[in-house]
Amino acid sequence: MSRIRLILLDFDGTLVDTRRANARAYVETLREVGYAMTEEEYAARHFGVRCPEFLRSIGIDDPAEIDRLRRRKIELYPRYFDLVALNRPLWEFCQQFRKQGGRVWIVSTGQRANIDNVMRHLHLEAGVDGIISALDAPQSKPDPGCFLKAMEIEGATPDETLIFEDSAVGIEAARRSGAAYFVVKL
Repeated sequence: MSRIRLILLDFDGTLVDTRRANARAYVETLREVGYAMTEEEYAARHFGVRCPEFLRSIGIDDPAEIDRLRRRKIELYPRYFDLVALNRPLWEFCQQFRKQGGRVWIVSTGQRANIDNVMRHLHLEAGVDGIISALDAPQSKPDPGCFLKAMEIEGATPDETLIFEDSAVGIEAARRSGAAYFVVKL
């Protein structure tokens, strides 16, 4: 068996509990355009779905409107950072892994601006070796491409990689990548 030398972390719901902050930012964004949605409805049905797919699923199809709402949600999101919570045991484990020479990447199909904003807020920027986000991974999870891309960049095989994920689509992407994985429940 190969030695694990690369850890890949999903962001929302795995490394950081962003469910309530995301829900509130989306609810406020949608309220501004006359669409009523509760935090509970967003969390139960849409959390973890890429913004364009989420907006299309609720009937917003115009690409310009999708982009405008996506940008507005990113703008509003920091208002709710007091609701964001770090998965401290996982973070500390990853920092110990890095001290022993391992590499740690965030691999998310979320928006890079959202990830960067939360990372800055929690002072985590120096604790990872790289980030793959929606812009870097053209296919959404359960496609394993985002994980495989990080492995390729690091020159690691699936046997040398450990993935932490929380969502059903993320777990399926991890499984399809061929790497070992842990399911995280916050």
